Amino acid sequence: MSKQHPNLTARNFPSAQEEAGTPSLAFMDTEFLLRDELRPIRLQLELLRPELMQREQGIASTVVLFGSARIPAPEAAQQQLEAARASGDAARQRAAQACVALSRYYEEARRFAHMVTTRTRDTANPLVICTGGGPGIMEAGNRGAFEAGGPSIGMNIALPHEQAPNPYITPELSFQFHYFAIRKMHLLMRAVALVCFPGGFGTLDELFEVLTLVQTGKSRRRPILLFGREFWSRLINFELLADMGLINPEDTQLFHYVETAEQAWAILAASYGLEAGDPADKPAAEDF
Repeated sequence: MSKQHPNLTARNFPSAQEEAGTPSLAFMDTEFLLRDELRPIRLQLELLRPELMQREQGIASTVVLFGSARIPAPEAAQQQLEAARASGDAARQRAAQACVALSRYYEEARRFAHMVTTRTRDTANPLVICTGGGPGIMEAGNRGAFEAGGPSIGMNIALPHEQAPNPYITPELSFQFHYFAIRKMHLLMRAVALVCFPGGFGTLDELFEVLTLVQTGKSRRRPILLFGREFWSRLINFELLADMGLINPEDTQLFHYVETAEQAWAILAASYGLEAGDPADKPAAEDF
């Protein structure tokens, strides 16, 4: 009679999944996990979960799109303008006209994301579009990748308004954050380029985070592209900062102005040799 031997690799303890039905376990106790004293654990979980899931999906390098949640698609902007004209409200018409003018950036973001996805999909290291996961420019980026048949990431943040995940994010790459700091860290960790469209406080916060990290050497230098020279030049006088000695003159070279998806792609391609050379030389992001 043969003797049954135990498996040499068998578990010595039950898995967490096997015991997950026990409500008194600490990791199953939501009320306990939400205590103020557990904030360090929650921060760690927000850092770890997207990291592990992106590794499982083979995401190595991303191109991140920043921009306003309030810039609509051109067709939606035109509908808003027609409704505003019908209302007879002058202030509403001015706001709607501004949306129509800004909506071109939605289309450029969509085209650029489509371009990046299409032109790198067959390389050794495809570039994956990553956005903040919401509407507006974020939606345009995810939409362009979706329409190109590629994956894209959405790093959403829980807010009282504006920030529901858009429908174009790859479902398994849709992440929800409570902490802005961890979200911004994930936006940058795999980024080989950062592309910034017109936006408000959130966009400016993300842009200056990137510029500060690169300026101080805490993050490696990589392409930072600002869509719309007229917008950015009116909004921020970088030359004044340099003239007054508040930044170094060379700091104004940390970024490039672009107007079209083609211009943005040309800088990205030139920076990494994407249209020539050995595919093995394609970019890979480094943590900062």
